[in-house]
Amino acid sequence: MKRRVDKFSGSIAVLASLVIALPIFAILQRVSWSHLFSGLTSNGSLSAIYLTLWSSLLTTIICIFLGVPLGWYLARGSERFTKLLRPIVLAPIVLPPTVAGMALLALMGRHGLLGQFIYNATGWAAPFTSIAVVLAGVFVGLPFLTLIVESGFRKLSPEIEDAAITDRATNFHLFSLIALPQSRSVITTGAVLAWARSVGEFGATMMFAGSLPGTTQTWSMQVYQQMESDPSSAYALSAVMIFIAVAVIYSLRNQLRSAFTS
Repeated sequence: MKRRVDKFSGSIAVLASLVIALPIFAILQRVSWSHLFSGLTSNGSLSAIYLTLWSSLLTTIICIFLGVPLGWYLARGSERFTKLLRPIVLAPIVLPPTVAGMALLALMGRHGLLGQFIYNATGWAAPFTSIAVVLAGVFVGLPFLTLIVESGFRKLSPEIEDAAITDRATNFHLFSLIALPQSRSVITTGAVLAWARSVGEFGATMMFAGSLPGTTQTWSMQVYQQMESDPSSAYALSAVMIFIAVAVIYSLRNQLRSAFTS
């Protein structure tokens, strides 16, 4: 039997949908579609888009390399330790972006916990470089991939793992030959979310990397800057980001639904 929704709940659902949908439609309504291309290519927008795309791709690769083993450990490691580690790993999801940027400065700045040793040894500092854009993306994107991957690993069939253990499979074999092949779609979902999060990052990147045209000025920062000097370009850049966001969520709708259901 098809489930039904009462009128009161349905009305609230419509209101909630409008709260989210109307601002999006408002942006799209302000876009000059006949001048969309020129808006995307004006005043350094192309360099900002290029920086965002290559840095977010590198960010995603790093997130996969680090986040998949981390998700496996959170799913299979000692519960006594993982229950303390998990809140720390997932904290950037709820941290204010400016605090995330401050945390990265405290770690990698010239006088930072780790950055001071790098600077004293090499004379190089991460803040306000393209590398800082990547590091900020990893910091905010890694928790999303880890969360999704851990959820997927927890749903793996215990019977298959038990059979592999019976055949004398090592823990590494369980991870590399059983868990990874069965979790390809989950890993892909987490990777796309990490990529999308890094593409849209603003606050942490602004604090840690700044907004230097051609060097650290990302897509989101370009929107912010163009809103003062060329609003039509800002709306064009925003519209494309909206299309990307909707496309990502729509393409992953089934995977996201299953990732958070038992």
